[in-house]
Amino acid sequence: IDTTDCPSLNNIELIDIFRWCRSSLQPIASHRFPNETLIYHGYIGCAPMYPTIAISLRTLAAFQQCHRACPRFSIQAQCRTLCFLHDIPYRPYLNTQFSAAYDIYLEIIHHVDQRLKAALKHDTPNWRLLNSCPACFYKLQDEPTLDFNWLVCVDGNNSLKRWDSSIYGNTAWLDSRRARSDYWIDRETVDKYKHEAKSCDINSHDDNWEEEPVDASTNPSNVLTCVDRWRNAGPETRKKMFSVFHESGIFIAACRHRFILLACDMVQSGELAKYPLALIDKLLTVYGKNGGCAYDIGCAFSKTLSNSSFGSRAHDLGFRMMVGSFHGHAHNRKCQLRWHPMYIPGTGHTEGKGCEHVFSASNELARSTRHASSFHRHQSIEEHFSFWDQDKYASLSLYIPL
Repeated sequence: IDTTDCPSLNNIELIDIFRWCRSSLQPIASHRFPNETLIYHGYIGCAPMYPTIAISLRTLAAFQQCHRACPRFSIQAQCRTLCFLHDIPYRPYLNTQFSAAYDIYLEIIHHVDQRLKAALKHDTPNWRLLNSCPACFYKLQDEPTLDFNWLVCVDGNNSLKRWDSSIYGNTAWLDSRRARSDYWIDRETVDKYKHEAKSCDINSHDDNWEEEPVDASTNPSNVLTCVDRWRNAGPETRKKMFSVFHESGIFIAACRHRFILLACDMVQSGELAKYPLALIDKLLTVYGKNGGCAYDIGCAFSKTLSNSSFGSRAHDLGFRMMVGSFHGHAHNRKCQLRWHPMYIPGTGHTEGKGCEHVFSASNELARSTRHASSFHRHQSIEEHFSFWDQDKYASLSLYIPL
């Protein structure tokens, strides 16, 4: 291949943590595109065909790790830092340039990881779910049978919203890229369960966890007021706030060692029943029998689960709902005796609030995801989840349950 097939990079701006300069780079015989020459020298261009600015790989790698360790450290903060380091004025367009190069860097890392997984035979279906937490899912030969083969918790969080740009009449920027990680359950799969909760109670006009009406005068002891005392789905008037957000949060499942197993987006709503139904159906498919799940309103949700399309399968597999220990004390005594993990054999000291530990860290992402595109929001959350699981894996041998 003639080197004339690849245009030379004359006077291109090269950005690194330690220097900012202009240079001319000549392609070698095998290079056909400018970015091949740039990456050969350790840079990624901010444009595909005719880049005028390129950012070094080590700068992008440093930002990736900084953003993982401190989610509030955004691309804008990184660009401002580079500008101050090199004594140049900050311009907002630098964010777009850095973001374009960072997207390509993560895409390269993703393809390298995919090839590595294929070589190690880690690309089989549900491999991550089956091997993410050795303490939960790795079974020894002749290991004694436990009351629960697996324990998880599920919960939703509204911090990671994404603003709907059409609210102010703006045209949303279309991005055809999709989330790459297998953490996510896609929206189409979740929506398969959207009518199942309503079918459980014909008197309910919205998915708001209402219990069936009970005549208190007939038998006052049968009145369960726990849903009225503690409800994480507000009245319809309070739900109007969700209309200004396209994604109003995330709903996740985590094991008792706080590894993140699954996640899905909550779309213009609070915690509807379709979100835990979609996650639990997947968990039952992968992990099988004798599972347990803690949820803030597990007592009310158990009725929804039993009436769902896979309710009989969950029963046959011995699946058990429970209420997290913190929220459990907001429920009445009768409810606690049946659903509180303290009174359920096999739970040990499991408190069922692992999702809150995850959210305490992921809340830091809110600033950088609120006005991001759908793809970049997922990208940021995926990076955080991946780092979170790696960090938990590294400290797993130090984990001693209380």
